[in-house]
Amino acid sequence: MRRFLWTVVGLALLVLAAVAGWGWWWVQQPMALSSPSLDLSIEPGTLPRGVAQAVHDAGVAVDPRLLYAWFRVSGRGRAIKAGSYELEAGITPLQLLDKLARGEESLRAVTLVEGWNLRQVRAALAREDALRHDTEGLADDALMARLGRPGVPAEGHFFPDTYTYAKGSSEMALLQRALRAMDRQLAAAWAQRVDTTAVKTPEQALILASIVEKETGLPADRPMVAAVFNNRLRLGMPLQTDPTVIYGLGSAYDGSLHKRDLQADTPFNTYTRAGLPPTPIAMPGKASLLAAVRPAQSKALYFVSRGDGSSQFSSSLDEHNRAVNKYQRGR
Repeated sequence: MRRFLWTVVGLALLVLAAVAGWGWWWVQQPMALSSPSLDLSIEPGTLPRGVAQAVHDAGVAVDPRLLYAWFRVSGRGRAIKAGSYELEAGITPLQLLDKLARGEESLRAVTLVEGWNLRQVRAALAREDALRHDTEGLADDALMARLGRPGVPAEGHFFPDTYTYAKGSSEMALLQRALRAMDRQLAAAWAQRVDTTAVKTPEQALILASIVEKETGLPADRPMVAAVFNNRLRLGMPLQTDPTVIYGLGSAYDGSLHKRDLQADTPFNTYTRAGLPPTPIAMPGKASLLAAVRPAQSKALYFVSRGDGSSQFSSSLDEHNRAVNKYQRGR
């Protein structure tokens, strides 16, 4: 009898060892996918059994009961994190669980470019298929109210940078991050302002920085471009900058500025009105923010493009006219 019991125990152990061996072999075998890559979404609160079913429903040829058993046996089933994941051909159950437990979500990226206006930003976000478009149809003022900034102009208040996001993330959440990033960058620049700067508030600095961003062809010229506009503001001279006029024209801008455009009085026409326009005209980057509050020490009041991206700066109208003749008219 005792020999029989030992035989049964021995056979049971052999079976268990065989099952364990097969299981260890199975978790290291690539699973078949219905396409070269699949998107897997795990909602918050999903239990391991539901995760196994979601993997199968996403297009992975695996028995969800077997996958759930692996989650349980591993002891890591409860460590699986909600999120959006990309599964690629060749993934094994072992690698899958490791990815889900680590929360290695599939991240996308979108770049908001320095000098873009809000219309361009919203168009770029609308093109991102992986984003949830929860700002669609919202007017700019309604957007800012939803972001907790009612009454604050939307233009220029989002920091240009590359932002990563998980599939299914919302446009609103991404814009909130860009808004807070601009808050931080503007505050950091304002803390470094010099006493001689003509701007008196962070908002004015943001407006001036947006003009510097649009007017600068060569990055090294930013402090000098800022100096010209600072000097003009102190003297009460009109800024006379084309980008503000173009911004004010909006969709009516046809690619060329006409005499009638420069003469039409609007809040953004810095030829007909002195001082800064009412809002930023674009998203300034960090360098332009800093240049606006720390302009170069210069008496320059004019600048003109040399045709190679750089600018020629002048402190008198006569000097400026000579520069215009040389670089623009070829005289």
